[in-house]
Amino acid sequence: MEILNVIWAYVIPFLVVLTILVFVHELGHYLIARRCGVRVEVFSIGFGPEIFGRTDKAGTRWKFSAIPLGGYVKMFGDADATSMPSSELAAMSPEEQSEAFHRKTLGQRSWIVAGGPLANFIFAFFALAVLYGFYGERVPVVGEPTEVVWIEPDSPAEAAGLQVGDRIVRIGESPISGFEDIIAVVQGAVDQPLDFLIEREGAELSLVVTPELDTQRDIGRIGIGNARVEYEAVGFFDAIWMAGAETVRVTGFIFVTLGEFISGERDSDELAGPLGIAQMSGQVAKLGMAQIIFWTALLSINLGLLNLFPIPMLDGGHLLFYAIEAVRGRPLGQRAQEYGFRIGLALVLALMLFATWNDILRLT
Repeated sequence: MEILNVIWAYVIPFLVVLTILVFVHELGHYLIARRCGVRVEVFSIGFGPEIFGRTDKAGTRWKFSAIPLGGYVKMFGDADATSMPSSELAAMSPEEQSEAFHRKTLGQRSWIVAGGPLANFIFAFFALAVLYGFYGERVPVVGEPTEVVWIEPDSPAEAAGLQVGDRIVRIGESPISGFEDIIAVVQGAVDQPLDFLIEREGAELSLVVTPELDTQRDIGRIGIGNARVEYEAVGFFDAIWMAGAETVRVTGFIFVTLGEFISGERDSDELAGPLGIAQMSGQVAKLGMAQIIFWTALLSINLGLLNLFPIPMLDGGHLLFYAIEAVRGRPLGQRAQEYGFRIGLALVLALMLFATWNDILRLT
């Protein structure tokens, strides 16, 4: 039963969000490829054996595959999902070559490759516009120093009976004058019942709260906060402007954070992999649709930027090869590209393993 709860609470929200983002990314490649006259053979969500799918009138096989951690679009003339040119290109008829990806101009191929990350940024912008248009502007609400303003669903605080508006007077023998006092007591008391004296509607009340382990920070937590986010309605044009500004702000924040990782200002242990993202997706899913939309937009921007890194195997690696082709006047040799993709694959797998190891350490 515990496994089923974990799957429902964390795995399902993560896979739903990931599937949406992968579909958007691959759809960007697909739409521009079709616009440029390229025949698309496969549009896959996931890797590995096909689970189910259908073939449309244009001959594209739309399918879901067994390993739901990504996806790909295989275009006519590709040898495989990595978009290496097929050995059969030279033997194709002129009509077939006119539909092959590798026979398109350098500009067309560049646009097709850039279409995936571009789609992620466009999707994030529209998701944020929907968020601001339907829900409004995010406004922080901060309570009195010891007031409970926010309680996480299914948390130890909710289970113990704490309510929004309660004021925490004392925990055990420790008087509470601010939320920092609560944190100081709770973070070192994992699985230890604590006696809370609270004030509710002018009367004092005693409750027993047992902190649980916060696996992200390895400290105790009870799931309360002194501030929450509310939404104030905004106009249509304000929502559009705010969506654009937030997309730019998040993009800049990611670059700053990346620079801090490179310079050593941030610890590499903070990097999260699939397990960490799944855990955060589950936590966000408990907070309501507005937070889910914001989280999905945030991940979409991350996915778009990640794919623009100049690493072979990623879209940015393909664009790097095309830039070299533009300078040289001819493409890199087949062997050079193959070695580049192997190095890129090794780098991506190494980063994935490192981030996953961080996730496991946090969870354990």
